Amino acid sequence: MKFLLRTAFWLTVIALLLPAVDSQRSSGPPQQVRAGEAVSAASAAVADMRQFCARQPEACVIGSQALSSLGQKAQAGARMLYDFLSEHFAHAGSPETGIKTTSKPGQHTFSPADLTVPWRGTPARKEAEPKRPA
Repeated sequence: MKFLLRTAFWLTVIALLLPAVDSQRSSGPPQQVRAGEAVSAASAAVADMRQFCARQPEACVIGSQALSSLGQKAQAGARMLYDFLSEHFAHAGSPETGIKTTSKPGQHTFSPADLTVPWRGTPARKEAEPKRPA
């Protein structure tokens, strides 16, 4: 929930900082909102949201119960979806469904002989050439 609130807050700040469309500017006198004003307005809104539960305790209690119920429903729905997908994909290769799965070759099918590196000998060393006088 906090993630959604943070995301909505930052998207609002970004939207306020974006330049205005020309059609909005031509309708009346230009109104410029500075970045500092937008940040102070956003911080005032956050401070007001923090004080909301002090002003309206019943609304916070009901809201928390509603969010708790919503979370439980989302968890139950996710569990049902997980169970459905698990059953569907677990039985996908069984003869009762009529769906045939192609068998993939296993991994690590190399023999020890395949894994050995062939010997290539030692590299030939070049003898140091005598330096020529300059």
